[in-house]
Amino acid sequence: MNLSLVDPFVLAQDCPEALTGRLRSGHSTSIRFSHRGDLLASGRLDGIVVIFDIETNGVARKLRGHTRQVQSLSWSADDRYLLSASQDWKCVLWDLKDGSRVRTVRFEAPIFIAELHPKNHLLFVAAIFEDQPVLVDISSEIPVKRTLPSAPRRSQVERENATEKQAAQDAKQTSTVTVFTPSGEHILAGTNKGWMNIIDIATRQVQYSTRLTNNLIIFIRTTASGRDIVVNSSDRIIRTLHLPDLTDPKVDFENMRLEVEHKFQDVVNRLSWNHVSFSSTGEYVTASTWMNHDIYVWERGHGSLVKILEGPKEELSVVEWHPYRPFVAAVGVDSGRVYLWSILTPQRWSALAPDFVEVEENVEYVEREDEFDIQPIEEIHKRRLDLEDEEVDVLTIEPVKAEFEPGEFRMPVLLDIEASDSEDEVIAIGAGQFRRKSPGQGRDWMNDNEAVASGDEQKKAATNGTARAQNGTKRRRAE
Repeated sequence: MNLSLVDPFVLAQDCPEALTGRLRSGHSTSIRFSHRGDLLASGRLDGIVVIFDIETNGVARKLRGHTRQVQSLSWSADDRYLLSASQDWKCVLWDLKDGSRVRTVRFEAPIFIAELHPKNHLLFVAAIFEDQPVLVDISSEIPVKRTLPSAPRRSQVERENATEKQAAQDAKQTSTVTVFTPSGEHILAGTNKGWMNIIDIATRQVQYSTRLTNNLIIFIRTTASGRDIVVNSSDRIIRTLHLPDLTDPKVDFENMRLEVEHKFQDVVNRLSWNHVSFSSTGEYVTASTWMNHDIYVWERGHGSLVKILEGPKEELSVVEWHPYRPFVAAVGVDSGRVYLWSILTPQRWSALAPDFVEVEENVEYVEREDEFDIQPIEEIHKRRLDLEDEEVDVLTIEPVKAEFEPGEFRMPVLLDIEASDSEDEVIAIGAGQFRRKSPGQGRDWMNDNEAVASGDEQKKAATNGTARAQNGTKRRRAE
C-alpha cells in the first residue's frame, strides 16, 4: 500500500491492535520470521517445514526431511539457510535456493532448541534433552560435535567452600535452552536449576553464571543489538535483563553483576507463559499464556501492561514479533493455524487529490463559476508536459526499524500448485489434473458419511441387480 494513503498517526504506532489474518498449512507447532521479515517459517506436526510469504499469505516452499514434530527453527543472517530441529532426534540445514538439504545431523536424544551462528551458517548450538548442550560444526560432511558445560561457574570463595553434595548437584545440571549472542562470540544457556551461563565459544568454558530462579528456564531471547534479554521460566515470571557489551575486552566477568530489570507476571490469575518475544525495537515484551487464548504485551519503559491481544478461542503456543513492523504471529495449539495481529490502516483518499475532503455527513456544495469550464487542448497538453519534467525517485528505499543489514539473497518463486497451496486441499486425480479436497475429508464424521454413502450405493446396485435378475426370469418364463 502506498504510504501516502495511510494516516501518519497509524504509521507512528508500534504495537498491534487486532487480529487481521490467518495462515494454514497443516498443523503448525513452531514459527520464526526471517531477518528481512518477508518470510515466515512454520514447522509442522508431521515434520514438514513450510515457508509462508508474508505479503501474499501464500506458501512459498515446503521442505520435507523430518518424520516427527518440528521443535525449533533458525535463519541464517542472509536468510538463505534455515535450520530445523525435530523430535525425530535430527537437525537439518536447508538451502532455500533450491530447497535441498545441506546437512543432516543426528543426535542420541530429542532436541529442545537449535540455533544457527549469526555469522556462520555451518555452525550451530543445540540443547539436548537430559544431556549437555552441543556446539556442532557442519563445515565438513561428518559433523563435529563439541560438548559444552552446564555446571555454573562459582566464585573463588564458593569453590573453596563447596561440598560434595553441591558439586554433585552442579554435575547433574543440564541446559534446557541455548542461544547465540548477536556477535556470535558467546552462548547464553539456561539450565534446569534456574542458572543462566555465559559460555565463550573459543574456549567452550563458562565465563559467568547467575541464578535467576529456582525453577527451570524455558526460553531465552535477545534483542537485535544483544544488549537486552528476556527469560521465561517455570515459576510463572518473565524477567528482562540488560547485558553489557560482551565483545568489549575490558569486560570483567569475575566482578560482573547482572540485575533483573523487570519482572512480568499475572499476580491475580497466576498464569503460566508458553513463549516470549521482544518487539522489533526491544521496547515491548509479548507472551502467550498457558491454558488461555490471550497475548500479553508489556512495555519496558515503566514495566507496565499496555495491551492484551484477543484472538481465537484456543490456547496459543509460540508467539513471534516481526523484525521491524508492529506485526505479531502466534500458533494455535488445537487447530495448528498461524494467527496474525497487526494495525488496522484505514485509507486516506484525500492523499490522491489535494482538494478532496472527507466529511462526516452531507454538506451543501456551491460550485465555482469556472469549475466545469472546458479547458483548451493546448493548455491541457502544456500541463501534461510540465508534469513529465518532474523527477520521480523510484530507487530510494525507505529506512525501516531494523538493526541489521539485509543480504542480497531472494528465495526463488516456485510455480508448483502442490507446493503453493496453503490449505493442502489439492488432490491429483490424473495426469496434470487436480481438484479441491472435499471439506472435512479425512475426518471421522466424513469417513462415516462416505461409508454410509457407499453403503447406499451398494444397496442401490444390489437392488438394481435383483430387479434385472427378476426381469430376466420373467422374460425367460414368458418365452
